[in-house]
Amino acid sequence: MSPIPLPLPLVQIALGALIAYATGFHVQLDPEVFFLLFLPPLLFLDGWRIPKHGLFRDGWTILELALGLVLFTVIGLGFFIHWLLPAIPLAVAFALAAVLSPTDPIAVSAITARAPMPKRLMHILESESLLNDASGLVCLRFAVAAISTGSFSLGEASLTFLQLAIGGVGIGVVVTLGIARLKNVVSKKFGEESGSQILISLLIPFAAYLVAEKLHCSGILAVVAAGVTMSYVEITGQVLAVTRVRRNAVWDTVQFSLNGTIFVLLGQQFPRLTAGAANSVGAASQSQSWNLALYVGAITLTLTVLRFAWVWASLRFTLVRAKWVGERGLAPNWRLVTAASLAGVRGAITLAGVLTLPLVLPDGSAFPIRDLAILLAAGVITLSLMVASVFLPLVLKRIEAVPEPARVAAEDRVRVAAAHAAIRAIALAQHEMAAQQVDADIYADAAAHLMDLYRKRIEGQSQTGEAAEAIRRTDEIDRKLRLAGIRAERDEIFRLTRARDVEDDVARKLVRELDLVESRYSSQ
Repeated sequence: MSPIPLPLPLVQIALGALIAYATGFHVQLDPEVFFLLFLPPLLFLDGWRIPKHGLFRDGWTILELALGLVLFTVIGLGFFIHWLLPAIPLAVAFALAAVLSPTDPIAVSAITARAPMPKRLMHILESESLLNDASGLVCLRFAVAAISTGSFSLGEASLTFLQLAIGGVGIGVVVTLGIARLKNVVSKKFGEESGSQILISLLIPFAAYLVAEKLHCSGILAVVAAGVTMSYVEITGQVLAVTRVRRNAVWDTVQFSLNGTIFVLLGQQFPRLTAGAANSVGAASQSQSWNLALYVGAITLTLTVLRFAWVWASLRFTLVRAKWVGERGLAPNWRLVTAASLAGVRGAITLAGVLTLPLVLPDGSAFPIRDLAILLAAGVITLSLMVASVFLPLVLKRIEAVPEPARVAAEDRVRVAAAHAAIRAIALAQHEMAAQQVDADIYADAAAHLMDLYRKRIEGQSQTGEAAEAIRRTDEIDRKLRLAGIRAERDEIFRLTRARDVEDDVARKLVRELDLVESRYSSQ
């Protein structure tokens, strides 16, 4: 029996708690600074990397989850939390429910590493996470505003939301397009420098957020819109390949670092939060601090039940809508609905959001039950990760992957088209390079060798049956042999480096080239 994969966020939380208990060191977090430093880059990257095809294909389902489920969760869970813990004011309960509504697909990806989730379901969850991050955090802002002012008007809030949303989205799009346009003009005139390009991409989310907040619009939605816009800027292909490779590596590091830092900071806050929350609960209900675990369990269970009910209802509605337009729909699958419900893991956005609850209200009084709200959110994050780690792989193992012949055929068509384009480009380049050269035969031989590789790809993608299987088997053998050779080259370079027969900078360059080639063949 394979061991249960331990999600990295749990390890990071434990590490932060260990540091706090061992050293007694405590970091005082300023909510506004914390929000500015952590959320813009994470939301921007979500928007940048979200699969657009799936977003448009399953748009209604994603909106039902990202908007409808968020409102359903805020209302249902808000009343439940207030009923469960009367010490928590209703407005604070709504704020806590709002911050618990966003999900974290990164944590789900780590959990499902050993039991892969169906691609379409994973795309839906990723898209949902992007949009419910924004909707949940906007709801949090409204709840905090209601706590601060002591009043709330649904009509006024709806109008304000539209103004914030339209302004935020517009600012995000304009800022990104403006920066991209200016960057391209400068690159064409002075050349492209990868470090500057990467720095600009890192600053775009902060620029979009700060401009939107300065103009009293939604900085959250501005950042999300900036990320989505950046994905469209990216497909113009105006950035050098080396810049893309380096930028992806930098952003992967940023994402890992920010997520890790958030969870370590959460663990580091545990000693103070536990003491403050225990005092709040004990003073209000004469309960012992260990009852906090029961409250966390009840809230987590309620979240799962609410999500299961909404996913089931959403699926039924999708089927009805499909019948109206004459499409065929699959019958509801209990395992699929259960997997989608368990995959509603809370993570970095929830934690970052709850840590931004203000320390004091405008009148100078302390924010009510702040430590308890943060501790409950932290407990739900931890428990949802643990539950998903145990049960989600078990559910996914019994779900058969749905074949996607259209996706495979589309990929084959793209590969064939790319190969034809490559052959034409090679032929043109060969003629230009060989013009007026005495040794023109060398260029012809080199071009013929490359063209044969592309013709082989076209033949392989066009064959069917045993012929296609034979060609693909040959390609697989070729791939494995190439990988063996690449790894042997790298081992020899490392050996020469250890023996000081090659300089470090030369070795790093050669190893990087081999790593990139290996990544290409390993992903096939």
